[in-house]
Amino acid sequence: MGIATMAPESSTIMETPMSALMANMTLEITPRQAEKLPLIQQHVAPGTRVFVALVDPSHLEDQYAAVAAIRAAGLVPVPHVPARFVVNEDDLKHRIERLAKAGSVDTYLVLGGGAPEPVGDYHCALQLMETGVFEANGAKVLGVAGHPEGNADITKVHGEAMLATALRQKQAYIREHGMDGFIATQFLFEAEPVAKWAEGLRAAGIDLPAWVGIPGPASIKTLAKYAAVCGVGNSARFIRKQALNVTKLLSVSTPDKFMNDLAAIHVGKPNLKIAGPHMYPFGGFDKLFDWLSSMPR
Repeated sequence: MGIATMAPESSTIMETPMSALMANMTLEITPRQAEKLPLIQQHVAPGTRVFVALVDPSHLEDQYAAVAAIRAAGLVPVPHVPARFVVNEDDLKHRIERLAKAGSVDTYLVLGGGAPEPVGDYHCALQLMETGVFEANGAKVLGVAGHPEGNADITKVHGEAMLATALRQKQAYIREHGMDGFIATQFLFEAEPVAKWAEGLRAAGIDLPAWVGIPGPASIKTLAKYAAVCGVGNSARFIRKQALNVTKLLSVSTPDKFMNDLAAIHVGKPNLKIAGPHMYPFGGFDKLFDWLSSMPR
């Protein structure tokens, strides 16, 4: 899965760290960005995983339509299922049955969700998993959220160790029930925290492969806005400081160094299981694909 490229004319062409990383690229859209699928199809390989976020509980019908359109486009839909948006087990069953039917979905990202208070019975991803609803509806792969720069909502209540404990519990559930798993992380802006975070996970016995959230090209103002809303950590604070400089506010930032550093980790430290980039097109799909096309491979 990844960015579509022309097949090399000679087998002597060597794979570079960047091309190895990009071969596993995933992409995130909102339900209403499914209208961009014709453009997305032009730039990604068949079978690429396209995640469908659900940031507004009222957009559930749009999510069903989006996963159907993604599957029809020859791509793999991965809907987000946020626990705090689910009312009860009947609601969860209805959602997963609809998603499975609409887009032949067998891969989900199960997460707590960003709502300050749950709308119903669930507040965390593990509670949704333990219902058994996913595997009962043909799920083969479950993804969970990762936080290389921490998650203040969790750590200020339960402490930093809770993040690793929760990941271990989710990994155990996924494996005990015959499914594959992965981690998809928050977006951030530099690779060093990713490497330290991954080293800590592997030392703690968590070996799920990780797709790392990368913001595509966008203005400093746009990146600062998303960083503030999502509450990501130290590297986001750097972006917000940049936004205070009026001369930089509208300048476009591209994550070239981040990508190159991540590619070096992907190839040089395979034990960290940094599987690929998970792209957030905050600045728009045209900017994202133009930038990806310009990246040296």
